[in-house]
Amino acid sequence: MGTFLRARWVNLALVTYRVPGELLEWRLPTGCELDRRDGEAFVSLVAFDFLETRVLGVGWPGLRNFPEINLRFYVRRGEQRGVCFVREFVPSRMVAALAKGIYNEPYRAARMKSWTEETEGEITVRHELWVGGKRHCVEVRGTKPAFRPGVESAEYFFKEHQWGFGRGRDGGLVRYEVVHPEWNIYPVQKVALDWDWAAVYGAEWSILQEAKPYSVVLAAGSVVAVYPKKRG
Repeated sequence: MGTFLRARWVNLALVTYRVPGELLEWRLPTGCELDRRDGEAFVSLVAFDFLETRVLGVGWPGLRNFPEINLRFYVRRGEQRGVCFVREFVPSRMVAALAKGIYNEPYRAARMKSWTEETEGEITVRHELWVGGKRHCVEVRGTKPAFRPGVESAEYFFKEHQWGFGRGRDGGLVRYEVVHPEWNIYPVQKVALDWDWAAVYGAEWSILQEAKPYSVVLAAGSVVAVYPKKRG
């Protein structure tokens, strides 16, 4: 089966927090369970750039390069490890409508900005999101060169997943495969987060307002292929 989408996902900042399992369990699609690490459940705020995007083999003008910010959590279905999304932001209403219409993903369009600064020895990525009349910012700085973490590491656990899981409009399971080579990461030197969790995601997420991240990863990224959705 051919791919639905191909793109380069680059400079992915993943800021991860422990959360109570009950915050996520009611969001689980049918047949899935939380993918816990050391018995704990996690969510990650993920900010990155889509580049050279092609949908069904076509690079649509004005829709090839754009940022995304999502809040995701970790699930499994048998041996299939993947993620579910609480919310995904992109700057384009067309991209949001397409993803929501085809995959029933919780996309929203919002004003956004991203930029990357690189020197010989460092890389800094910054993303800004305007929601609820406020500007929210995440910035991560890493050092070069990038390296490949071990498969038992926390960095590997949070960055490497082959499946996206969700619910169809009828409430049934929807899943889709996401394929890319294993990502290298930059050693993280600094993270700055100015984020109103309740304003962006709702009052229940205010528990993260004063929380310290469990893990911060800055992944180099790669070409990614997203395959058509499957039911069940």
